[in-house]
Amino acid sequence: MSTGAIKMKSAKKSNGVSGWEFFQNLGKTFMLPVALLAAMGILLGLGAAFTGATTIEMFPFLGIPALQFIFNFMIKISLVAFIFLPLMFAVSIPLGLARENKEIAAFAGLVGYISLQLGTNFYLTSRGILESTDTRMIMGIESIDTGALGGLICGILVYMIHSKYQNIELPDAFSFFGGTRFVAIATVLIMSIVGIIVPVIWPFFETGILAVGSGIQKAGIFGPFLFGAGERLLLPFGLHHILVATIRFTEAGGQIVTASGETISGALNIFYHQFTQGPEFVSPQYTRFLSQGKMPSFIFGLTGAAFAMYKSSFLKNRTKVKGLLISAVVAAAVGGITEPIEFIFLFIAPVLYLFHTVMTGLGFMVMGILGVVIGNTDGNIIDFFVFGVLQGLWTKWYLVLPVGVIWFGLYYVAFKWYIEKYNILTPGRDDSEEAVNAMDSGDMAGYNAKIMLEAIGGKENIVSLDNCITRLRLVLKDASIIDVEAIKKAGAVNVVKLNDTNVQIIVGTKVQVLKKQMQKLI
Repeated sequence: MSTGAIKMKSAKKSNGVSGWEFFQNLGKTFMLPVALLAAMGILLGLGAAFTGATTIEMFPFLGIPALQFIFNFMIKISLVAFIFLPLMFAVSIPLGLARENKEIAAFAGLVGYISLQLGTNFYLTSRGILESTDTRMIMGIESIDTGALGGLICGILVYMIHSKYQNIELPDAFSFFGGTRFVAIATVLIMSIVGIIVPVIWPFFETGILAVGSGIQKAGIFGPFLFGAGERLLLPFGLHHILVATIRFTEAGGQIVTASGETISGALNIFYHQFTQGPEFVSPQYTRFLSQGKMPSFIFGLTGAAFAMYKSSFLKNRTKVKGLLISAVVAAAVGGITEPIEFIFLFIAPVLYLFHTVMTGLGFMVMGILGVVIGNTDGNIIDFFVFGVLQGLWTKWYLVLPVGVIWFGLYYVAFKWYIEKYNILTPGRDDSEEAVNAMDSGDMAGYNAKIMLEAIGGKENIVSLDNCITRLRLVLKDASIIDVEAIKKAGAVNVVKLNDTNVQIIVGTKVQVLKKQMQKLI
């Protein structure tokens, strides 16, 4: 092996992915399919609302065949996200985790998922047990349905294959197949073998997941509380997506067998299936883990918290902080993106964040007890109207309003009392104009991106740069040299140092713009 090759390998080892970084990035990769799922869910909700008999009776013009054709088309195309969710996980995970050659990783994800099904089919057929095994058609291949978890595992394995073989050098006679071309070849071979193993090991996975689901179900009314509070507790570490995906897409969130014999797993998958069947099929047992539980805190509670921060600010500063707080409330209530407002008080008042965590869990629990059945993913005003109000009174959407008013009052009183009693420096309570402006995550101009890059140690200190909905996710050579105050002056809300190399910079919903500008500078 040449000296150059040895150096290359040692460098890669030093910049390897730590366990913490891996799980951080894994949670981030869920966002691509989940974002599509949320959008398709809204499309499904609108289509179902406008094809419902009650809606047509109230608004007869909606019954026009041309309009009904459009609404039914909306329902049909929305199913792409639900039918092919495992495949989307298999592709998006290696795409998101790979630091380079991302397109190769995504292609390998597709190839790997197909190879997995072919390997399983081969095993079942060769053993003569295909007919006696619970199977379904997956991309035209009769195989065992491992659901979203199977897609997740496939995606992780493909990412590992991609990382190991993307720079492989083969002998001259086979050099054409070396490098990134070898990734797909290795993926087919390895994932086909994994597919052969699946029928043997899958029952053990299934048993474990069902045990988790059984534990949640046995928790009764406290199950949704534990889920809602747990998700908020994990959010500062970026690991909440893993808990959410487990409940939404695996047996841990429930499992049903349809009239046709198809098994559907996960609270969100079950809800969408039941929703398309008709109102009488939608069960509160599964919606209690979905949008409705977030609404008291996301729409009303955090609005009360923002109002408390506004009223607690000094009079001379209220004009300056108003825009920040309003934009944060809009992001939470309309977009379901709560981090811009949560990270305002998370680090300066952890007690308030703990209060918010408990109240979010209680929101899930109360909505479940009241039998509200509003599904989907985001818990925002859009979900409230599309899956609540537009569907009719059977969703019990009207119960969200009195609970929301109570949550608004509780958040307002708790936040205002705590901020003023302990002199918490929320926006507007620091006489320094610089402190107020540091909380402003407005437009990210080019010079801000330049300041941000310099504050994190320059491009030489960056191993990888990525983002999720509101955060820059950075792997640095040395996180100790970053200038936190300079980062805030460049437009960030706050900085989270996870360890010596992993850093998250809380920016807001315009983080994608900032990342692109930093990439250009790099």
